[in-house]
Amino acid sequence: MKRELRIIFMGTPEFAVPSLEILIKKKWNVVAVITAPDKPKGRGQKLIPSPVKACAIQHGIPVLQPTNLKSSDFLEELKSYRADVQVVVAFRMLPESVWAMPSMGTFNLHASLLPDYRGAAPINWAIINGEKETGVTTFFLKHEIDTGSVIFQEKEPIYPEDNVGTLYGRLKEKGANLVLKTIEGLAKGNLLTKVQDESLAKNHAPKIFKETCGIDWGKSAEAIHNMVRGLSPYPAAWTIFEGKNCKVFATEIDQKDYPGLKPGDFFSDGKTHLTFQTGKGSLKILELQIEGKKRLEIGEFLRGYKL
Repeated sequence: MKRELRIIFMGTPEFAVPSLEILIKKKWNVVAVITAPDKPKGRGQKLIPSPVKACAIQHGIPVLQPTNLKSSDFLEELKSYRADVQVVVAFRMLPESVWAMPSMGTFNLHASLLPDYRGAAPINWAIINGEKETGVTTFFLKHEIDTGSVIFQEKEPIYPEDNVGTLYGRLKEKGANLVLKTIEGLAKGNLLTKVQDESLAKNHAPKIFKETCGIDWGKSAEAIHNMVRGLSPYPAAWTIFEGKNCKVFATEIDQKDYPGLKPGDFFSDGKTHLTFQTGKGSLKILELQIEGKKRLEIGEFLRGYKL
């Protein structure tokens, strides 16, 4: 069955690479990869392939990079691969003409415990909201985004020291194993799915924009600390510091309030600490980046910056 099952893999970023690699490593028959078109990058605007494309090329797998998923040319080419199943990991929304094509359907890997945190940025929002646990889910696609029947789920703790980078790293590996488990179950024909319980869809995970990342110093130190963790290292929380845009990558909560300071005011000894008053408690900045400068730990920053 392993050789007979024809798989098309759809994904673009680094998060999707371990899922593709594990299928290749375990000798599953990935007949094609669908990924985003190459993007111009850097000063020379050189076209750079997606991480998934780079992986596919390395393993000699055909790559399709459609700009329009509904175009008849793309749909004909996709059909020619005669896929039994399509696997989607961090790609884009698919039209029904694509996800309904394979006889076994199309399943998606989502980085949350669905139905909670449906949307584009589940890892970020779980940390921003101060969750202690998240996970990964495989589910079959249907019309409404992230609502299809759940196949498998696995939980993952969120540690106090986690940021989105560390949690992303663990979930992409855990997700890859879940993708493999799902393919194995499909091949054996013994998968049991369950309909999502809408009463558990308490939080949403919308796409994150620059405005989302601006620090509101009127919030509590804990809320801002979680926001910084949930946006670090990318796209990063930001504030205006002495007239300049400043990205904040790491913080530490100080429960004390400092009399005479209002939210957004700061003080420093000029050597080891820079502390902001918030709406409740204060927050020590541990790592930051002033616009036009490199990212620095606070001690190094203060040694070279006159407040």
